[in-house]
Amino acid sequence: MGLATVFHSATIFLPSSLKDEGLARQLVELGYRGTGEVVKREDFEARKAAIEIARLAERTQKKTLTSAGKDLQDNFLKALAVREEDNHNGKVSTVIFIRDKNSHGQEVSGYIDYAHRLKIEDFEVYFSGKRRLLPKPTDMSFYNWDSHIAVWNSTPNYQVIADNLEGLLFKYKRDRKILNVDPKVPPGDNSTRIPIQTDLYIQAVIFDHISRRKT
Repeated sequence: MGLATVFHSATIFLPSSLKDEGLARQLVELGYRGTGEVVKREDFEARKAAIEIARLAERTQKKTLTSAGKDLQDNFLKALAVREEDNHNGKVSTVIFIRDKNSHGQEVSGYIDYAHRLKIEDFEVYFSGKRRLLPKPTDMSFYNWDSHIAVWNSTPNYQVIADNLEGLLFKYKRDRKILNVDPKVPPGDNSTRIPIQTDLYIQAVIFDHISRRKT
């Protein structure tokens, strides 16, 4: 049966190959209802294609969440999974502190810009348990407790302030708010500090910052 070329009143005539109630509902919402106007075949096809493209884009976006569908047992990985989407879209900026031993048995610690690492790394290996997330010398801060090597790096999201009396500070570039990682003081405006009970690391802490800058 060919595609109906006329839509009248509140009725939409769909071909037998297009038995999708959801699509029909969306077409109605897009304006094919109660107008009494004649809709051309190409107009219908264009609207149908636009809906399918939007659906595909939505599915693709969901697939970018590498934590999706993973059976996460540890609290640390669960905490990262909860924050993955918001760090992707900029709603939240998370800083991760980790202290543990590396593959050489050396104790290392550091602060990780989660949103930045998500952009430059595939976190599937971490969420699947194939590898543990550890701080690197390229992260916001890195300290090797055996060699006493200390490194600081600003990221696209944070400016590192290391030379001051208050200790290590991070300035979020979007709203210029200061994140203080000293556990003895509040973390700063619109920021929270959450210690994580985990079996994967000696110590893990998550800092969440929500920017209040108007866009």
